[in-house]
Amino acid sequence: MRLTSGPTARSRRTLAGVALAAVAATTVLTTVPADAAGTQRADATQQRLNALVTEDQAPGALGAVSNRDGKIRNYTAGVGDLETGAKVPTDGYVRIASNTKTYTAVVVLQLVGEGKVDLDKSVDTYLPGVVRKNGNDGRRITVRQILQQTSGLPDYDEDIFLPFDKAQRTYRDPRSLVDVALTHKSHFKPGAKWEYSNTNYVLAGLIVEKVTGRPIGEQITDRILKPLGLRHTYWPGLGTLTIRSPHPKGYHREKAGDAFQDMTAFEPSGGWAAGALVATPSDLLKFFHAVLDGKLLKPEQQKEMLTTVKAPGFEPESGWSYGLGIAKKKLSCGVEAWGHGGDFVGYETRDLVTRDGRGAAFAVTALPVTLEPLSHLNNAVEKAVCEA
Repeated sequence: MRLTSGPTARSRRTLAGVALAAVAATTVLTTVPADAAGTQRADATQQRLNALVTEDQAPGALGAVSNRDGKIRNYTAGVGDLETGAKVPTDGYVRIASNTKTYTAVVVLQLVGEGKVDLDKSVDTYLPGVVRKNGNDGRRITVRQILQQTSGLPDYDEDIFLPFDKAQRTYRDPRSLVDVALTHKSHFKPGAKWEYSNTNYVLAGLIVEKVTGRPIGEQITDRILKPLGLRHTYWPGLGTLTIRSPHPKGYHREKAGDAFQDMTAFEPSGGWAAGALVATPSDLLKFFHAVLDGKLLKPEQQKEMLTTVKAPGFEPESGWSYGLGIAKKKLSCGVEAWGHGGDFVGYETRDLVTRDGRGAAFAVTALPVTLEPLSHLNNAVEKAVCEA
């Protein structure tokens, strides 16, 4: 996401019949310590992950890289617990934050394919009267625009998450998140430009619940996680502060030089359909490969999802565009790659996959306090994909 305040200008990460064989056939290869100090084989990817800890001062880092043969290699660096010095667990659970948006978008698009939602109908068609304040008008915003991040709706995240140590409120009614956003004026006329807002994906989740009569977390589980066999991805229950083990602890500090605070236990309901999911890096990779391979959507909805608009400010680096819940970039090696990424208190993830099976999903266990470490993380993901 940023479902939390961070170094980028925008806030974004803090949201069918499926072939199972490809996922089931995926092989996981784990790097193993080469010496008693736990130093792993120093390939280029490992060196970059090490640098995220030694140079950028993340407490820990972990990731997964896939190659054209469908094999996944896991990586770790740093420590998973600053108090005990315990290692970062291989392929441990992390909060994947705004990667959740891609899962939510898939569910909405599946409903489009079932004739239950129309991308070009207004938000007000499904949620009458919910968006009507300060120039924000759901009658003039389409479902496509909320998925595409072109609605002009203000974001709610900084209003509810700052300061972090006082942000542990449980949001039992997700509509209250929208109400927070609507205390601010509309940022622009719907469709006029692209701007990231977590509010869009809370509305997407509310539409799913209105149309299906079932919770969004259940819909993501039944429509995506179970069919794909993603046993290490889950929707945390309301008020569930902890995350499953094994996991590295997540930390936060306001500026370089400050002591890290353990923020692993955190209320996830403020992320909801925009950023609540927890997963391992390898599960995250499998999901994005399934999305890009067309295993979750009908061809028409797949085309809609991957039709992009320019997305200035999505990352510090230029060249990004945004579809319906998924982003695209042409990498330095000339290949197009797709992913999303997410930021939540204590965890930052970045991920990219290509059509030929390459991919990388990396996480660090603290949000960076400047843009430079974020650029290094993005570069590590890009290089790992290009070299896979």
